[in-house]
Amino acid sequence: MKLDDIKKLHQKKYRQALGHFLVEGEHLVLELEKAARHNSHWQQARLYVTEQYQDWPGPWPKQVVSERQMAQLADTKTPQGILAVVPLPANSSKMGVETKGEKAVYLHEVQDPGNLGTILRTLAWFGGMRCLLSPGSVDPYNPKVVRASMGAIFHVALETEVTLAALAGRYSRIACLDIGGEPVTSPTFQAHDCYLFGNEARGVPQAALTPLKATRYTIPGAAAIESLNLASAVNMAAYELNRSVASAPAGSAHPAAE
Repeated sequence: MKLDDIKKLHQKKYRQALGHFLVEGEHLVLELEKAARHNSHWQQARLYVTEQYQDWPGPWPKQVVSERQMAQLADTKTPQGILAVVPLPANSSKMGVETKGEKAVYLHEVQDPGNLGTILRTLAWFGGMRCLLSPGSVDPYNPKVVRASMGAIFHVALETEVTLAALAGRYSRIACLDIGGEPVTSPTFQAHDCYLFGNEARGVPQAALTPLKATRYTIPGAAAIESLNLASAVNMAAYELNRSVASAPAGSAHPAAE
C-alpha cells in the first residue's frame, strides 16, 4: 500500500474503501502478533517502522520510513515509530464462530470511541463474550477505539451492523439494562443469552424492546445522578455474569487501572 493511502486510513470512508486499518505502537503490535498465532486473518499485516525499530522481530514484512513520514502516517501526536497496516475482516458482520455457552453484548448506537474500546477490553478480560454493534455505532476500527481497547479488539468476536430486529431471531432470552428493572444481582440475570445496552444519551428506543421481550435489569445505586457511564455499566454487568467463576485463577495477569 502506498504511503499516501496509509494516511487516509485515519478516516472511516477510506478504511472501508481500502479495506485496511491502523494499529499503532509497541503494545498494540505485540497484541496483534499474539492474536495472529491463533487467527490466520491477523497474519496478513504489514509493518512500517522508523530506524529504531528496523530490527523488530515480528512475523510480517517491514518497510522502514523516516521520522517525518511516520509522523504523517500515525494518528497519535507523538508516534512511537512502529505501526501495522492490517486488512479489515473480510466480513466483519460474521467475525468469529459462536461457541456453546457464549454470551452476547449488544451495543445500540454507541458513539464514544473510548467507551467502545474500554468495553472490548472488559469483554476480552472475562472471555466467552461477543460484541454486537448496531448500525450507527462508532467504527470499531477507528484508531481511537483500537488504542482504547489496548489490543482487546484482536481477541473479541465482533459483529457490526446488527439490527435490533435481528436479535429476536438469534436469541430467545434477551436482557436489557434499564432503570426500574430487577437488580443485576438477581439469579435470573445470568440466564440470558444476549445483554442489550443503549446509546450513551438516548438509551434504547422503547418501542424496540417490546417485540424483543427483553427482561429489564438495573444496577442498584444511590440515585444521586441519572445514569452510569456506558462502559462502567457493561463492566459491572460483565463482572456479575462471571461472579461465579471470579475466584478461579485466571492467569498471571491482573487488571490494570489505566
